[in-house]
Amino acid sequence: MLKALFLDMDETLCDTHGANMRAQCLMAEEVAQRFDGVDGPRFAKEYVAGIYREWSGAQRARYMPIIETQNEEAFRLQLIRDLLAEQGVDQLSDDDAKALQLKFDADRIEAFAFYPGIADFLVKARKLFTLVVITNGPEFSQIPKLEAVNMADFVDHIIIGGQEPAQKPCTSIFEKALKLAGCEAHEAVHVGDSLSADIKGAHNSGITSVWIQHQQPLDAEMGINPHHTVLHPSEIPALIYDLHER
Repeated sequence: MLKALFLDMDETLCDTHGANMRAQCLMAEEVAQRFDGVDGPRFAKEYVAGIYREWSGAQRARYMPIIETQNEEAFRLQLIRDLLAEQGVDQLSDDDAKALQLKFDADRIEAFAFYPGIADFLVKARKLFTLVVITNGPEFSQIPKLEAVNMADFVDHIIIGGQEPAQKPCTSIFEKALKLAGCEAHEAVHVGDSLSADIKGAHNSGITSVWIQHQQPLDAEMGINPHHTVLHPSEIPALIYDLHER
């Protein structure tokens, strides 16, 4: 019997990509206006890649110590300075760097929302299951997003990877979710869009998995085969209700 539903947030419940793209476009415009000769779209694209840890080896060596010894905000401000320096902006005040970082965050939060139909689904599903959101990422970015959609009003528990000893796919985070839900692994389903984090983590914990494909290819080399696959978050409700009735 299905007792608990574990849910990723980004690209599962919420259209994070859409919010990122909106904020990226606005950042590109702002940078192009403020700094002569700077390629705004290039800067904004590289900034988003950077905050998602799409780093070169040299970038990893530069930024990880900043994150570990200072914080996420300090890293993002340094990323802004470095990306502008690559385009010839050698003198950037702390206030200017901070203004760009705050603008991106504000624009992203303003655009951040549930996928259509998901809020209604959560309200109905909560009457049937214990709902636990398990989201990877630092508090710096995840808490504002959770607050933007009032996630705490829709689910029973929220686990933020950045607050835990280890993030998905580590089994400890799924074990915590099972404990919070008061159920066994075979009584839970985990829904997420990442094969390496969500699906692998669920399988390692003995939990049934639902993969949201989002037009991603199934990587045979990873050797991870979801128990169930949907193409888009809009298909989640029908599948979960079907699993509940089995």
